[in-house]
Amino acid sequence: MTRSESPATGTGLSVLHALRCSGAAGLTRLANATGLGESDVESELIDLAVAGLVTYTGGDFGGWSLTDVGRVVNAERLTAELESAGARAAVQAAFDGFLVLNPELLELCTAWQIRSVDGVMTANDHRDPSYDARVLARFVDFDRRAAVVGARLSAALPRFGRYRTRLTEALDRAAAGELEYVADDFSSYHVVWAELHEDLHATLGIPRWV
Repeated sequence: MTRSESPATGTGLSVLHALRCSGAAGLTRLANATGLGESDVESELIDLAVAGLVTYTGGDFGGWSLTDVGRVVNAERLTAELESAGARAAVQAAFDGFLVLNPELLELCTAWQIRSVDGVMTANDHRDPSYDARVLARFVDFDRRAAVVGARLSAALPRFGRYRTRLTEALDRAAAGELEYVADDFSSYHVVWAELHEDLHATLGIPRWV
């Protein structure tokens, strides 16, 4: 969003939408989600707060969150974007593909966090590199298929391309030894995938728990 745009009516509402998909979040998380610098995120948040669309809630996450008005404005913008691009059918088809993959992702995250030791399910303490390597290899295979869905989404609405970048970065960092980027960090593969799931529901106007 340029400084001349109104947060309530302009088209550059990336920060507003990032809050819609992530819930309460601080500058670092919003910068990662949008690809903007933290100073630009802060500037947009100030404008959005003045317009009554976001509020600072503080707390452990340094959180900003949407107001009720902000949620309505974001939903209106998403509807206008989808209709203007004529992309509803394409996004719905990609969402159907996402839903096929989603249970597998959840199973992979469970395998990463919990494993069987002598027949007993226990928390994975990540002291067995060979086990972690096998699960990460499954993530890599999964990600190849997820990339197909991502390509369809970004072709329909380019803003979805940011998720592909974030998922790749998370998997690369996990492979390099930063294991928290599988499921434990706000920028982890699991969290980014969950935000994409929320975004698809919001974009299509589908209640989250349908």
